[in-house]
Amino acid sequence: MGWLPWLRRKGVLRRMAAAVRRTPRALREDLWTVDRDPLPPMGAPDWPVWRPVLVFAVLLAALVVGGVGANHLVVTYRLGRLGVLLGLVQAAALVAALYRPVPAWWMATGSMAAAALLHESPTGARVLYPWTGPGIAAQAGVLLLLALRVRPRAAISALSVSVLIGAALALPPTGIHRYDSDLDLAVPVLATAVLVGAALRGRRVARTQLVVQEELTTEERTRRTLLEERNRIARELHDVVAHHMSVISIQAQVAPHLVENPPPELRENLAGIREHAVEALTELRRVLGVLRSEDARSDGTRHAPQPTLDRLDELVGKVRAAGLAVAVETRGERRPLPPGVELSAFRIVQEALSNVLRHAPGASARVRVDYRRAGVAIRVANTAPALAAAPSPGMGHGVLGMRERTAMLGGEFAAGPTPLGGYEVVAMLPVGLEDD
Repeated sequence: MGWLPWLRRKGVLRRMAAAVRRTPRALREDLWTVDRDPLPPMGAPDWPVWRPVLVFAVLLAALVVGGVGANHLVVTYRLGRLGVLLGLVQAAALVAALYRPVPAWWMATGSMAAAALLHESPTGARVLYPWTGPGIAAQAGVLLLLALRVRPRAAISALSVSVLIGAALALPPTGIHRYDSDLDLAVPVLATAVLVGAALRGRRVARTQLVVQEELTTEERTRRTLLEERNRIARELHDVVAHHMSVISIQAQVAPHLVENPPPELRENLAGIREHAVEALTELRRVLGVLRSEDARSDGTRHAPQPTLDRLDELVGKVRAAGLAVAVETRGERRPLPPGVELSAFRIVQEALSNVLRHAPGASARVRVDYRRAGVAIRVANTAPALAAAPSPGMGHGVLGMRERTAMLGGEFAAGPTPLGGYEVVAMLPVGLEDD
């Protein structure tokens, strides 16, 4: 036996011994529990298809197995009232497998073993043993439902125990003379039931994991989009902040020359203001360098002045040239607004009109700019599209970007379809004053 040392060197015997030691614990974990996968809720995508059909099929099979099985046990196995009881137990096991598959499997297996052990010698033709025909159907149905609800290892363990119990009962002397062992029929049927159940469960688990992964992917995409929009807003606001810091630095440098014989304390304070302004500009450029992505705009475009509502007519003209009919309405008295508010208002109008061009071909749009004491209100609405929109290659950043710009200023934003089939975007951008 020269192969034993080789198996010992490879560690095969050690692994086999460890597997044998783990077997009782694995069987206890798999077959002495009520744990199972829950059935899909009513709102699940596959609920309308398979669950009502499955419940109806199980109830129908339980009625057939209970009636035919009880009759078979009474007539063939000569069990009398006990045969009726065991037939009802097999039927109940099928129904119970919908909710507690492992206990239901014990019920089916126990009723089969009890019928085989308590039978009386039949008269007449030879009969199947240890399962009856309805008993095989009940055992297969329970194993199918069990494989649908528990992990494959538990289903295989239940199948193995069922086959071993059946083989032990079919041994002589009970398996001879007037009895025909039906192991050759029962084993393929039970194995097929477990295989089908495990395959259906694997498919359901894979679909569930796919849905979870899609949700995670969508959440990650949304988070990445949000960060990209915030970076874009930060890059655009850089020019606004840098302009104010530059003005502070220049004024602090020029102020001492506007006063005759300024005291040293004033010179020192103004020099400190200028120094802090220059340091802030330097740090601001560093932050912008971190935020700037690889596909950032060219330097000439990036350092161009940021647009304001003074350029709204220019924007509308370009949109009209692209084929969109746009009407503009201005309410209230036009007045200068903080640069951040001006920039955000312009970008919101620009993005809203771009969305109309992309998603509502053939529609017309209306832009309303309402100057209020507390800020400016923007409303961009379009009519229902005349044609179906082509699939957009983008990721739908527009509404998210507008919402972020409004939230950055502490304003209010709303966007959604109109009753007539159009779409509207409304934003209120405050300037720090309370409205009337």
